[in-house]
Amino acid sequence: MRRRASRPQLKRDPLGGLTIPVRLMPITRINEFQAKPDKAAALRDFLRSVIARIIDAPGCRSCELLVQRDDRTRLAIIEVWDSVEAHQSSVSRIPPDLLQQAQTLFAVPARGAYYDPVSEEAA
Repeated sequence: MRRRASRPQLKRDPLGGLTIPVRLMPITRINEFQAKPDKAAALRDFLRSVIARIIDAPGCRSCELLVQRDDRTRLAIIEVWDSVEAHQSSVSRIPPDLLQQAQTLFAVPARGAYYDPVSEEAA
């Protein structure tokens, strides 16, 4: 898993004028992909190239590519971001023509969703 240190946001203390770090609640994005049977390696390489483009984007805490143990055509990317907005702005780092070329690798449309951590109180 590739991780990078998240820079804490700073907030000015209204009483003392001091700057104190604020820890944002991270957001997790889980993306699922299925390659055409003869395109699994090409999709894996494409997804690695996408990760290389976004791993250093502002707000990216980690990004990991996984392959399903029983079906090598199924892959997932688990991303942890400071915010949904940070994730959405990172997409601009991927050239549109590259995204369009990737469509030829998919057996079914890619799926993705955002997940929030479950707090200890809710557990």
